[in-house]
Amino acid sequence: MLFNSLTFIVFFVVILGLHYLPIAWRIKKTNLLIASYLFYAAWSPPFVILLWISTFVDWHVANKIYLQKTQSKRRLLLFISIAVNLGMLGYFKYGEFLMQNFQILMSNFGIDYQAPDWNIILPVGISFYTFQTMAYSLDVYLKRAKPTDSFLDFSLFVTFFPQLVAGPIVRPTQLIPQFKIPRVASKSQLTWGLGLITLGLFNKIVVADGLLSQAAETAFEATKILHPMDAWLGTLAFSGQIFCDFAGYTTTAIGIALCLGFSLPDNFRFPYASIGFSDFWRRWHISLSSWLRDYLYIPLGGNRKGPLRIYANLMTTMLLGGLWHGAAWTFVVWGGLHGLYLAIERILVSRLRHQQIWSRWLPRLFLGILTYFLINITWVFFRAADFSTAIRMLDAMLTFDFSGEKVLPMIDVIIVTAVISLMLLIHCFMRNRQLHDIVKAIPGWFVGLIWGLALWFIIITQGESNAFIYFQF
Repeated sequence: MLFNSLTFIVFFVVILGLHYLPIAWRIKKTNLLIASYLFYAAWSPPFVILLWISTFVDWHVANKIYLQKTQSKRRLLLFISIAVNLGMLGYFKYGEFLMQNFQILMSNFGIDYQAPDWNIILPVGISFYTFQTMAYSLDVYLKRAKPTDSFLDFSLFVTFFPQLVAGPIVRPTQLIPQFKIPRVASKSQLTWGLGLITLGLFNKIVVADGLLSQAAETAFEATKILHPMDAWLGTLAFSGQIFCDFAGYTTTAIGIALCLGFSLPDNFRFPYASIGFSDFWRRWHISLSSWLRDYLYIPLGGNRKGPLRIYANLMTTMLLGGLWHGAAWTFVVWGGLHGLYLAIERILVSRLRHQQIWSRWLPRLFLGILTYFLINITWVFFRAADFSTAIRMLDAMLTFDFSGEKVLPMIDVIIVTAVISLMLLIHCFMRNRQLHDIVKAIPGWFVGLIWGLALWFIIITQGESNAFIYFQF
């Protein structure tokens, strides 16, 4: 069930109606839990069983970890939780990838091993809810939190439908306490929530799907070396598409939750205005980057084990972060490039820390442009179906061979140039500002006009419902 579908609109209206009935809070939470299972079952009902397994295992494991005094037994219980969750994730998401690479490895030794057909459907959102449930057991193990005494609250935490399939990845301490007391949205929360839903759907339907997807698809599906302008515009189009698509989902999810009276954390803070790559990962997919920091980078040693260990920890974290996104070596390269960028940035910062020049606006502008340029290089590997496509795109982008093929019509050139330019200006303007403060400073009639125009563009643009890109992860 897609947010950008009429089916979901009807579903959401029904859920809102039930949530605001004068009935017991426990019944309302049960309604939300059932609705969440129905929401997920709309893709494939059998995969609800995976949600039940994760819920059952982590609930019981966390309770036993909390009561257990022996450290070796606590570790064993944690291992069970991690093994079950990563086992399901590995089987469904990485099974075929591992089999294909095992076949290649055997062929290098002269062994003709034929991998069996792997006709396994990837359960939507499995990477997101797996990390979310694992965080619960890990927090209890690390004594950061106590297990909740309500199985209903924990089940709802695992399956809460607004952010179930594409985040943000919510920590137990952020959401479970909100289920303790009755919640409904105030008038201002409901208005703001509906506004966020509109903004999110506008980003997804109008900008990502309507304005940018065609140019990105045309460029990355070309079979010949492209003209540098087309290669760059195709990559820039994808940079805008991936942001508007993913930020559109999480903005919509935050708005839906707010309409029900719940608060979800921000997942994006205008990342294309980043100055450096640490800054980028504080602004892009914040819930994932903070999860990787707290549950992988810091446990590996973080910044505590000396320079070489720090760089190894950075690379390990980002390589696994890349693999989290998809079962392909192109995603590993994408993560590896970000790890390399972060390591180089750390070296430079340590050597240039006391240089006052970097506080001036012109050098910071240069660093911002360089950051965006290098991020777009990584997007080539993220979007390309294989390495040959990625190399072909980079060849066109970096060698400036103007004999390459032009595949983008002039209308796409104009649209991509205008949209990306406007997007970058907005990100720069909003870099240190909050959307809520900007809206409050604008006259109400003008906000209403913009809101109405956004709804109008959503309605006239909406055609075939396209799934959000991050659903595949």
